[in-house]
Amino acid sequence: MGLQFAPLLLFLPWTGSAADRLNQRKLLMLTQATMGVLALILGVLTIAGVIQLWHVYALAFLSGSAAALDAPVRQTFVAEMVGDADLPNAVALNSSSFNAAQMIGPAVAGLLIASVGLGWAFLLNGLSFAAVLISMSFFRLSELHASARAHRTTSGFLEGLRYVWRRPDLRAILIMLFLIGTFGMNFPIFIATMAVNVFHSDARAFGLLFSIMAVGTLSGALFAAGRQKPGLPSLLGGAGVFGIGCTLAAMAPGYWWFAATLIIIGAATLTFGNGTNSTMQLSTEPAMRGRVMALRVAIALGGTPIGAPIVGWVANHFGPRWALGIGAGAGFAAALVAVYVLAHPKEPLLAQ
Repeated sequence: MGLQFAPLLLFLPWTGSAADRLNQRKLLMLTQATMGVLALILGVLTIAGVIQLWHVYALAFLSGSAAALDAPVRQTFVAEMVGDADLPNAVALNSSSFNAAQMIGPAVAGLLIASVGLGWAFLLNGLSFAAVLISMSFFRLSELHASARAHRTTSGFLEGLRYVWRRPDLRAILIMLFLIGTFGMNFPIFIATMAVNVFHSDARAFGLLFSIMAVGTLSGALFAAGRQKPGLPSLLGGAGVFGIGCTLAAMAPGYWWFAATLIIIGAATLTFGNGTNSTMQLSTEPAMRGRVMALRVAIALGGTPIGAPIVGWVANHFGPRWALGIGAGAGFAAALVAVYVLAHPKEPLLAQ
């Protein structure tokens, strides 16, 4: 996991600049093709029976490097496909398909592994990238909403940092994202410790909790698809509901009560996540979007190695309910950040 997600931070100075400067469609085809080839290599090594741990480490790092470049390009390319007017709805629909895939994909992979073996499942995963490449080759380029490309500079990343620092609204969103992403979105820890240590559930009941939460996230994404342009007020609502959901989950007296709170948490998570994506893109100059979105991805995912050990330590020493309390506190703290910025629209968020 460390090798897979480390490139998000390691290559941050270059990934956002590449998204702003280069042809996004061609760059996406390159990153998708790279990840597909790496998956095929993993499948071939596994089927041949020569796979070793260092192979997995190397492929995880290479795949993570491609994904680090792919993430900001893929998010900003949505605006190039549909235009700014439909961007919030497109982001929400994209999340809907992603979460539907999360509900269906693991089950399909499990059936494949049981029927044809792990290596063939890896091979089929690699071949699936061909569908992405073929579909992108069919794009009608004349209908894309091409945005302004940034000029090549030696301080592209620093320019992006300065741009965000001068924008109290963007700083607020990134701080909110750091709080919830680092201390709130540790769902494997929350669900595992509550299911095993509090409700003494078996593996089947444990897996059902993740499916129930996926229903909440899918519902939140579909709801977001019908909303108008998001902003700090909607992020405030999402963060507040996230805090309330974690509070109710920590107080849940039984398994099914806890499952119900996961629907609330899942919907709030998607509302907040989609809101940060759409708001940051729509309020950012087109030539700066790649660097800003690279910062968003790095903060959203890069904080997990910091927060997960802390939350896990609290769950081990004080109990899972207190760990969920940390998630609730993160949600409420993020909501307070939004309240402060909305109450002081012309003042900087942090002391200079």
